[in-house]
Amino acid sequence: MSLLTPAHLDGWCLPNRVVLAPTTRARVPGGVPGELQAAYYAQRAGAGLVVAEGTWVSERAVGFENVPGIHTEAQVAGWRRVTDVVHALGGRIVLQLWHTGAVSHPAFLGGRRPAGPSAVNPGEPVHTAAGRRPTGTPREMGVAEIEATVADYGTAAANARRAGFDGVELAANGVYLLAQFLHPRLNRRTDAYGGSPANRRRLLAEIVEAAAAHGRVGVRLSPWWTGGLFTVDEELRAEYEELAAGLAVDYLHLRGPDAGPDFAAFARYRELFDGMLIVNNGFERETGDAVIEAGIADAVSFARHFIANPDLVTRFALGHPLEVSDPAVYYGGGAAGYVEQPAAV
Repeated sequence: MSLLTPAHLDGWCLPNRVVLAPTTRARVPGGVPGELQAAYYAQRAGAGLVVAEGTWVSERAVGFENVPGIHTEAQVAGWRRVTDVVHALGGRIVLQLWHTGAVSHPAFLGGRRPAGPSAVNPGEPVHTAAGRRPTGTPREMGVAEIEATVADYGTAAANARRAGFDGVELAANGVYLLAQFLHPRLNRRTDAYGGSPANRRRLLAEIVEAAAAHGRVGVRLSPWWTGGLFTVDEELRAEYEELAAGLAVDYLHLRGPDAGPDFAAFARYRELFDGMLIVNNGFERETGDAVIEAGIADAVSFARHFIANPDLVTRFALGHPLEVSDPAVYYGGGAAGYVEQPAAV
């Protein structure tokens, strides 16, 4: 098997194993996807699976400028245009559900302080209309607020289904809300949502259950994250392995080490998780083929390569060289660097 062979996932037949990773591009002013987003995802519909960019589950989740949501009727209608186009082109598309938690700013929340698992400043920059701003000390979420957040995810998953998505992916990677609850440096609670590893996993488990009531669910994790309070040490990595072994989801999407593809690290998760395993971070065509041929992963996701090469699957199939992505056009702007790239054929 290789990247260009079909894969099966819970009744889906994916035409290939090349996955579009969820990639924030900050080009959705007002939070409602439009024709530009329909064109962007249409260009990339050749992926075996499209994972649409992180999308707010509620107004309380916002923490980044010009990112879409899935909590209003206008947003559902905007995303429906995207999914209709992707499906018309033979693609499969899921929506990543996002909540920034403590890594937000009062500028996004009507002047209110962001909320997180505990009153611990995460020490991460926030991208606002006025530029990068530092985080402050968040409010500790009360149990009622946690329950409301679980309900927000359930509603977002239902809205995603109404918008035509084939499933949802829960963003438990990086530095955002679900990762905050998993991390003992950020989560210092002593109630049912903190303390023990099992309690710190409770929020994610409840959200998985709420989302699964509306269709397929995947989870994205980053067990090798480095940086500040969110650095994952060996003890926490062992907790991530316990989490993976108990996940009742359709697929697991792993962001790998920044040093490049580590087959042995991914292989550990192959032993623990029996659903579809998608791996990410630093892969090329050759290493992507190799990790699949080794039986370690079922698919490989690409972000930078898909930004610069919307026709990435075609380029892989024909052996054509890849364009290099330009970080200057990653976030914000219009069509340039978003839907205007040279095609391989």
